[in-house]
Amino acid sequence: MDIVDELRAFVATAQTGSFTGAADQLGVSNRLTSKYVAELERRLSVRLFQRTTRKVGLTPAGEDLLARAPAVLEDLDDLLATVTEEGRALTGTLRVSAPVTFGEVWVTGMLGRFGAAHRGISLDLRLKDDFVDLAAEGIDLAFRIGHSEMLSLKTRKLGEMRSVLVASPDYLMTNGAPLSPKALADHSCILDMNRHAPRRWSFDKAGETLTVDVNGRFRVNSARAATDLAAAGQGVALIPHFSLRDRLDRGELIELLTDWTGPASPLSAVYLEGRVLPRKTRALIDFAQADLGKADIL
Repeated sequence: MDIVDELRAFVATAQTGSFTGAADQLGVSNRLTSKYVAELERRLSVRLFQRTTRKVGLTPAGEDLLARAPAVLEDLDDLLATVTEEGRALTGTLRVSAPVTFGEVWVTGMLGRFGAAHRGISLDLRLKDDFVDLAAEGIDLAFRIGHSEMLSLKTRKLGEMRSVLVASPDYLMTNGAPLSPKALADHSCILDMNRHAPRRWSFDKAGETLTVDVNGRFRVNSARAATDLAAAGQGVALIPHFSLRDRLDRGELIELLTDWTGPASPLSAVYLEGRVLPRKTRALIDFAQADLGKADIL
């Protein structure tokens, strides 16, 4: 019996939680799926699943195997594809993670353009502001804003996401405009709690960095929510440029302290360390890099 088929049956069973779900995913019978898994357990001399009448659950050994088996299978598929005629076209599924607002503003459209160029690829986009566990959630590639200290990840920097200080004309008419970063202490500031230090805003000018403590009535965990509140006249906001889109052009928001540069955070594509990068994942990273060059969001 082929160990590759056994591993595919194991991974499908672990991901679906049942032999029936795995059989549907693989297009084989329930009985054959169960047989493949049992043979793999005999081959490894270890139990991979705890079986009940309703579902199967992973044993510690099964969890260890699941952490690496999908990558091994994808690497094998990629290797075989490169030496066949089918290697000219990308196929399979790509699971992608991104922050919510950034995903809605750019990643969704970029994936649509990538998918149009590669019809054999299926795309699974997960939007979440928290840094997801790529191995645990089966994510092939994550777009992240900010620094990651996880040693298990490899990073390719795509650019810098700059932030812009803004307020609405109505707010400025009532409260006036801050003339320096220090003046922000006297303004109602909208705090984006996704920032590393949401109450401390830093600005640069001619090599000088000035950090000010800010406060306000509104705390949010979304750049889009901060943008909407600022446009509604609820305060001053420090917002990533990608979230502003055309609000500055329409005059709904006005950029403040233009002689100071707001903070910038790296935008990166990250993937798991310790494996050959699949061709389809590498193609998506290259496409994203080129697509960013055409988009006015950095």
